[in-house]
Amino acid sequence: MNVSVYVASAFSKNEAGGNKAGVVFMDQPLQVSQKKEIARQLGYAETAFISQSKVADFRLEYFTPKEEVDLCGHATIATFSILRYLKNLSKEQYRIETNSGILVINTKDSVVFMQQNKPTFYEELLPRELVECFDVDSIDRKYPIQIVSTGLKDILVPIKSEQALHELQPNFDKIKDVSEKHDVIGMHLYTIQENRIVCRNYAPLYDIDEESATGTSSCAVAGYLYTHNYLRQNMYVFNQGYSLNAPSEILVKLTHDQENNITSIFAGGRGYYCETKQLIV
Repeated sequence: MNVSVYVASAFSKNEAGGNKAGVVFMDQPLQVSQKKEIARQLGYAETAFISQSKVADFRLEYFTPKEEVDLCGHATIATFSILRYLKNLSKEQYRIETNSGILVINTKDSVVFMQQNKPTFYEELLPRELVECFDVDSIDRKYPIQIVSTGLKDILVPIKSEQALHELQPNFDKIKDVSEKHDVIGMHLYTIQENRIVCRNYAPLYDIDEESATGTSSCAVAGYLYTHNYLRQNMYVFNQGYSLNAPSEILVKLTHDQENNITSIFAGGRGYYCETKQLIV
């Protein structure tokens, strides 16, 4: 079977960098094995498969080269960038059906914002649990290491400085073991310097050693920082991908009630069309 795959880069910064994802319009049914094979051939962190939905505007499914995941921020941004490229967007708000539920997408100009689930907080980890993953002396002890999810569970690890973050030498086999033990997608490392937030994301359990832009993880960090009152803003800007020579910018917008409980959280960014590929599965 011949399959056309659009490729877009999401969370790009100044029309460069970002995180590439495949986008497949399922004009004909595809088996799970075929979706995995398409994702494997493309080799990107995730590929989105878009189809009709009975309960929303579209249904989106997400596959890594290894398996299906419930949600992917950058692949969603890529999907709507392709829909815009094809001139298939006619309004500013859409609803998508995903395995994480029905989510709202807001599009305006070149920015796409994707609703996430409100943050859920899980157990905290001690630095010694990560001792074989990378140099734990780089961990910023002011902030607890915690598992947080706005759709996908990640271990959020604070790092002392941007320099320390970029100098890290991760042991992906050990990160994979810890991720499997705690039933998470991976680890999202971040550092805060004068409100500038820089991140790196590792998900070797899903065959993604490092990712250049991660929307769900950015929302988890924003939810964590806001809820624990470490850094409270209505809009966060996350910088990622510099270690991969793919500078990316992820925007996170949140709303809250009078008691400062988060009422909604959105991951946003810009994307652009890269190419169209023809695959055989």
